Amino acid sequence: MGLAGRAVGTLGVSGGPLPSLWRMALLLLSIRELHAQSAVETKPMYIWQTGPWGRCMGSECGPGGSQSRAVWCAHSEGWTTLHTNCDQAERPDNQQSCFRVCDWHKDQYDWQLGAWNQCVSVAMRSAGVQRPAVCTRGEQGIQTREVGCVQKAEGEPAEDAICEYFEPKPRLEQACLIPCPRDCVVSEFSLWTHCSRTCGMGLQNRIRFVLAPPLFGGAFCPNLTEFQTCQPGLCEGKESLHSLRVGPWGPCLVPMPRKARQADKPPRGKKKEKMREKVRERLRERGKVKDPETRELIKKKRNKNRQNRPGGKFWDLQVGYQTREVTCVHKSGHVEALGLCSQESLLVTFQACVMTKDCDVTDWSEWSTCSKECYDPNGPKGERIRTKKVSQFPINGGADCPELEEKEPCSPQGDGVPPCIVQEGQLSDSVVIVYVFVSLRPMNNDLCLSISPNTTQLCHISCPVECEVSSWSAWGPCTFENCQDQAAKKGFKLRKRRIANEPTGGTGNCPHLVEAIPCEEPVCFDWLLAALEECVPDNERPCGPGTQNPRVQCVDSDGEYVERQLCRDAILPMPVICEVPCPKDCALSPWTPWSLCSHTCSGKNTEGLQTRARSILAYNAGEGGLHCPNNSALQEVRNCNDHPCTVYHWQTGLWGQCIEDSSIPATNASAGRTRGDAASCSVGMQTRKVICVRVNVGQVPPKKCPESFRPDTVRPCLLPCKRDCVVTPYSEWSPCPSTCHAGGNTKKKQSRKRVMIQIPANGGQDCPEVLNQERECDAPSVCQGCRWKIHKWRRCQLIPWSVRQDSPGAQETCGPGLQVRAVSCRKQDGGQADIEACLKLASSMPLLTQHCQLPCQDDCQLSSWSKFSSCTADCVGVRTRKRMLVGKSKKHDQCKNTQVYPQSETQYCPCNKYNSQPVGNWSDCVLPEGGRVESQLGMKVQGDIKECGQGYRYQAMVCYDQDNRIVETSRCNSHGYIEEACIIPCPSDCKLSEWSNWSRCSKSCGSGVKVRSKWLREKPYNGGRPCPKLDHVNQAQVYEVVPCLSDCGQYVWVAEPWSVWKVSNVDLKDNCGEGVQTRKVRCMLNTIDGPSEQAEDYLCDPEEMPLGARNSQLPCPEDCVLSDWAAWVPCPLPCSGNSTRERSADPLRQPGEEKQCPPTQETELCRLNSNCFHYSYNITDWSTCQLSERAVCGNGIKTRMLDCVRSDGKSVDLKFCRELGLERKWQMNSSCVVECPINCQLSDWSPWSECTSTCGLAGKCLRRGRAAVQAPRGDGRPCAAQLEQWKPCLVKPCYSWSYSAWSQCKSEGARCGEGLRFRNVSCFVSDGSGQQGSSLVDDELCGDLEPSVDGDPHVVLQEACTVPCPGECYLTDWTVWSPCQLSCVRGDDLGFGSVQVRSRAVVAQDPENLLQCPEQELEARPCTEGQCFEYKWQTGPWRASSRQVWCQRSDGLNVTGGCPVTAEPMADRSCDPPCTKPRSLCTETGVCGCEEGYTEVVMSDGLLDQCTVIPVLEIPTGGDNRADVKTIRAFNPAQPEASSPGRAGRTWFLQPFSPDGKLKTWVYGVAAGAFVLLVFIVSMTYLACKKPKKPQRRQMNNRLKPLTLAYDGDADM
Repeated sequence: MGLAGRAVGTLGVSGGPLPSLWRMALLLLSIRELHAQSAVETKPMYIWQTGPWGRCMGSECGPGGSQSRAVWCAHSEGWTTLHTNCDQAERPDNQQSCFRVCDWHKDQYDWQLGAWNQCVSVAMRSAGVQRPAVCTRGEQGIQTREVGCVQKAEGEPAEDAICEYFEPKPRLEQACLIPCPRDCVVSEFSLWTHCSRTCGMGLQNRIRFVLAPPLFGGAFCPNLTEFQTCQPGLCEGKESLHSLRVGPWGPCLVPMPRKARQADKPPRGKKKEKMREKVRERLRERGKVKDPETRELIKKKRNKNRQNRPGGKFWDLQVGYQTREVTCVHKSGHVEALGLCSQESLLVTFQACVMTKDCDVTDWSEWSTCSKECYDPNGPKGERIRTKKVSQFPINGGADCPELEEKEPCSPQGDGVPPCIVQEGQLSDSVVIVYVFVSLRPMNNDLCLSISPNTTQLCHISCPVECEVSSWSAWGPCTFENCQDQAAKKGFKLRKRRIANEPTGGTGNCPHLVEAIPCEEPVCFDWLLAALEECVPDNERPCGPGTQNPRVQCVDSDGEYVERQLCRDAILPMPVICEVPCPKDCALSPWTPWSLCSHTCSGKNTEGLQTRARSILAYNAGEGGLHCPNNSALQEVRNCNDHPCTVYHWQTGLWGQCIEDSSIPATNASAGRTRGDAASCSVGMQTRKVICVRVNVGQVPPKKCPESFRPDTVRPCLLPCKRDCVVTPYSEWSPCPSTCHAGGNTKKKQSRKRVMIQIPANGGQDCPEVLNQERECDAPSVCQGCRWKIHKWRRCQLIPWSVRQDSPGAQETCGPGLQVRAVSCRKQDGGQADIEACLKLASSMPLLTQHCQLPCQDDCQLSSWSKFSSCTADCVGVRTRKRMLVGKSKKHDQCKNTQVYPQSETQYCPCNKYNSQPVGNWSDCVLPEGGRVESQLGMKVQGDIKECGQGYRYQAMVCYDQDNRIVETSRCNSHGYIEEACIIPCPSDCKLSEWSNWSRCSKSCGSGVKVRSKWLREKPYNGGRPCPKLDHVNQAQVYEVVPCLSDCGQYVWVAEPWSVWKVSNVDLKDNCGEGVQTRKVRCMLNTIDGPSEQAEDYLCDPEEMPLGARNSQLPCPEDCVLSDWAAWVPCPLPCSGNSTRERSADPLRQPGEEKQCPPTQETELCRLNSNCFHYSYNITDWSTCQLSERAVCGNGIKTRMLDCVRSDGKSVDLKFCRELGLERKWQMNSSCVVECPINCQLSDWSPWSECTSTCGLAGKCLRRGRAAVQAPRGDGRPCAAQLEQWKPCLVKPCYSWSYSAWSQCKSEGARCGEGLRFRNVSCFVSDGSGQQGSSLVDDELCGDLEPSVDGDPHVVLQEACTVPCPGECYLTDWTVWSPCQLSCVRGDDLGFGSVQVRSRAVVAQDPENLLQCPEQELEARPCTEGQCFEYKWQTGPWRASSRQVWCQRSDGLNVTGGCPVTAEPMADRSCDPPCTKPRSLCTETGVCGCEEGYTEVVMSDGLLDQCTVIPVLEIPTGGDNRADVKTIRAFNPAQPEASSPGRAGRTWFLQPFSPDGKLKTWVYGVAAGAFVLLVFIVSMTYLACKKPKKPQRRQMNNRLKPLTLAYDGDADM
């Protein structure tokens, strides 16, 4: 119903029976559609679905594989169903054969890429895409290509799946850009030419040239020429309609041989033949007169001249002739009879010429012998050459000669070729090799083509490791020096220390390790009291006096346990008397251990003492028991270290030099090589001095020191091998210097050198004193190379008589001809050289022919001009030159006319005044050369180049003459520079203080850190070595933090004995009860001798600090007295809550009757991290690399610390972990390297390069080569900022040959046709800047230059041209190539390259011949480095109903074409109806308006009724009484209107009503503004007239308060 309703609503028509029928029909149709829809739904559709093909499977690679895919039946709505629901006949295949790809197929198959097709517009491919109406950047397009998988070997196509297995298929399409069409762009027209005729009807032409060719389908170029007729006036007389025209010269022809000419002529008379025979006979007789020697000399001279004259061995010059055609041409272009053309003079129709011949050479000669004469397969190869000889040189533009020399490498082989052996030289039988390597001799560096090896490399100098020793051990007992020999009865107490590292050079330089003190009664073995047994009362009583038996062990002098029998001679310690207190006796504590000895020795003022103490634990019971001793009896003192303070030790000197030990046989000479030390050749001997020294006194006799510890005075050593000096052989002698100056016969010197490649050492053979040799050259030095020698011009040869005999005026032997000359090749010393040498080494060959003129009888002949006479002084007088008549010209009167043929010239003497001017900037500051120091091996030593100090800077100078022409600087200054001293500041490195002492380790137990620091003393400047990274907080300090390990037993708590009881709750009778005991507890530094000095308490472990006071119960008489509790027994590991630990106390006094002792044992549970701990090793991170004391870089050691850590995280002594036997699997030390701060190493300055310009003002000399040979590393000194220096070149004048302008084309003897135009080449000078023009100078100044113009050695002074005949239409010469122009849009290059163009326009002379004019010509070519041009429309001011519109290029050039035609502004405008009212005009919108200064009055229909004058409002100003109004300006009809752009400018038309009679919007705005202004004025008047209230006093104070607070104490307030 919805569909039916929509249909009815759309098509229904109201009213009548017809609409009801429509409704019924539509209703039936909609019901039928619904029935069809339901029928379809009752019949669901099933279709087959397939999945993607799987991977190709198979047992072998290649086409035998198979692949499968899934196939299922699905409902049309997408859900899967049974296969039986789908048609089985249409079921797709689920398997197919395939090509199984393997990895090795990658080398056999690959993608083949076709070429991209033409770019097709997107609009043409897509129907719905419209092409843009205006093309801006171009049209987007698509280009396609074919891509297929092919087999590489045969190129056969394969399945794409094979190639897709290895890489994806390349793209088939890519976007492209179709550029916009570019129309042809032409310039503006030139001015009109003069009229082609002086009378009658002619033509004027104006032409333009092409600036840009049409591209990409743009519009073609318009006509480049415009014509207009002209008529200067009527012609007087008959008009000349014919012109004589000459054609081009024809090819050069050879005259007919004489025999051929004679065959065509009748035979001569008998008389003439007889006369000729007589002449020949006379010549023969004259030749017989000379003697044979004279005839031989003449023959040799003739042969020599024949070699160099034309027609000889190399110069086959054949003179021929050329002719040209002469025609008479009508002005219409038709050829008429020759008689119709008037001829003023004899027309030359023939001229002499030289026949063109190509270069001809012989075949290749045989190969020369190889330049290398010995066989060396690994050495450089030799070279052999073959050549060609020239048999005929190219003449008159013939083909040039080919290459005349060919080279190839060679290596001599064969039985007779000796090998290249290495020779050795020796001075005598006793001298070993002095120099080696004959085949390796110094050569010129330019001969080595490969990259030069590095001249510097990094090296490592190992810093000396100082000897480190441990602390002194405790003094040992008095012992014999040698227990095996006890007869001396002399004893010593010894203390020792050990070497803690491996110092450089062995342990010989370590300090002494043993100190001795003489003593009495020495023993080697003694009893050591280990402990005293329990006190046993005498007579088996329970208490009272008793004894304690000692427990002893036998020890040696080092404290080591030995067998007890060794102590049989020692006195055994006696039992000690003791007291076991009875219940009523005084109870005392046991004696404390003896304290450390107060002094290590005894003297007059010092005495060693030891103390021990005990304390009262319980008092006696009145008179019934033993009384307690007094306080003095509670301490004991004894002497110790009673030996005198005289310490002796052995002191050693440094080991001497290793000298040869003659006692060692020669067979042991190679013993030093057993350790692989190739530098040692034999065993030597070293000695040193050993003395006995008493501390603080000096040397004493040796008997004072123990002899058994005396160090060695002699030791064997390894003698290094002798190293002889090794030098190379001498290099080849340098070539004798060549010179081309006069006086080159002066003797020059040549040199050779040898290089030291090994310096002597260890007594080896010294180097020779002479490393460089010089000698005078044997022969005078001459310039190498060849030059052309020019021979004299031969006589002028006319056209053969057979050719010119029929021409008018041929009876006289005169006129134009041709003369030839020969050239030969000479060495620089004048010797004869092969022609091939000059072709290879000399400049281009001089001209061999030139045109000449044989004067006729009536011609005037003059000699050449002489040189100008010399001037006596500059700027004073005149100078002259002369010439004279020669030959028969002296008799001709017309030749004596000095006006036509001047014979002298006079000119003022030149004024040579010069002035100089500085040019350019100052150069860099350049240090003087020669500040470098060479080492022995010729290598650069670091720091040997002077890099700072006083130098000089230079400024170029230019010298001008009086005519402001640049000249040589030597005319103004001797050296051509302005010099000034300068300073290059020296770099200063960062300066730090010395390292401070290391701080204490941050932890007293375990691993910590220690610190030392440096302070900044001076910052770097001028490129000095930078400072290391400073501390962020304090920028002036550098810290170094290293790990450290503190011995946990380094600091220990030492407690003094408990004080006497202070009983607080006292039983005065029994002296017992609760009391307090105190004692001092101090932190002491623990040394090997025990605690020595007090330290800060924080250094000791606070957990282990003993109690300094205790509260306890003082036992009463007859009470049991116990000793102090012993230490707790360690808890069993691992810790658990079930285990316990115990401690015990011993009963010192038994209790009385009916009394008992308290428990003597205590037990407590073991709790983890409370009284029971687990222990484990903890390894720290690696430290930074630690170096030796004086090293700053290089090899070092990085360490890590091993801590024993308790389970609660506290570091404890390592003994806790050691006792548990924990595994230590870590490596604690590792080698490392600290990068050394390497200074920047620069190479030497390279030589000054060639000037960038050989002359002029723009040249600079660049000194390169200061490349960083070694870049700075770490904190090394950076490279100097100046890696390049420049200084100006000497300013030299730029001389060059330049052409003059071409002369007008002249056709000799005719009015038009083929002719010649000429130009001269002259010498010009300039400064090379291009800003000033060149000045003409004498040609002599360009004498050293090759005759070339603008780099072209082919100087052309004449060329053929065409003189158009009157009335002829012709093409102009080609324009110069336009600048390269890119295809750009808004300055962006589109990437289509650049192009340049040239054109030829048509010039017409007669209106009747316009149809015969040729087509204009255009040539375009691609170029590089173009520039972008933009084109914009420009408009001029309107003139009535029109204005000028033109196109302008972005460089300001007005052009035709280039601007878009669719955007061209309107040039003409017109209104309908026309504007006929006074002062009216047609505006740009096509509506009539008024001129400037007038306003429109419009009728109700919108048409202009009239123009009325706008009233003028004048605003006076200070400078001009006729001030212009800002928006209203009157029109002054008296002044011409500069422009009338309608309503533009500063005109305001006051029209309150619009054309439809309604008020304009601006009227409402003005009214609203006036109302707002009125309200503002009323409000301000009210506020100004209102009476203010009187302020209160408090408010005034408040107003003053901010001023008081704002005052800042400034007196200006």
